[in-house]
Amino acid sequence: MSDALEQVAFDIETTGFDVDDVVTVVGFSLPLGVRVFCQTAERTRDGLEEDVQDRVEEHVIVSVHDSEAPLLEAVAEFVQMRLYDDNVLLVAYNGETWNGGFDVPFLRTRFAANGLDWPFLDVPYADLFPVIRKLFNTTVDGESQSSLTAAYDVLCGDEFGEIDPFDDSKEAVVAFNEGRFVDVIQHNVSDVLRTAALGSVAERYCSKSDFQVKSLTPTSHG
Repeated sequence: MSDALEQVAFDIETTGFDVDDVVTVVGFSLPLGVRVFCQTAERTRDGLEEDVQDRVEEHVIVSVHDSEAPLLEAVAEFVQMRLYDDNVLLVAYNGETWNGGFDVPFLRTRFAANGLDWPFLDVPYADLFPVIRKLFNTTVDGESQSSLTAAYDVLCGDEFGEIDPFDDSKEAVVAFNEGRFVDVIQHNVSDVLRTAALGSVAERYCSKSDFQVKSLTPTSHG
């Protein structure tokens, strides 16, 4: 990893873990705040960005989409415009490692299910989970704290815990089904900021070789 690489943390929310579940929110960290894409399952909800901004001090830009397909299309456009740069490193926490990870495999399946091209071409990616787990002591009362929230609390404090309306990520599924989109977005923003904070700590205390950077470009594309 080059010192010049700008880390862009990302995190997704979904309706569950099954193959036919869908992406509900995708968030990316940027130098000036968080860029969020949210779908509403064809339900009308105006003023989401303003309502989120009322709750969160960090600058948040929200785009709202009727369903999963247009959300993924908007994410693809964002990736092409913002991440196709040699100076950007995409990072996630357990995005594609422990137990197969979550975010990246889920996105692959949903892009394929919607017949959309994989957008992360020539985008370097590193997972923060193995860096944090192997190179930092996160043990509390004899047990390693390996979840995103727990690792963040141990190494960074609890600043973004005040943003998160949920005690458990599973609550985001219920909130989405009930149409509480602001809560889901707020949770996603908190997890994006937690991931970004852990990335900064890892970058500050770990060597370049500790980041197992890989390309997300598929074998066949274009």
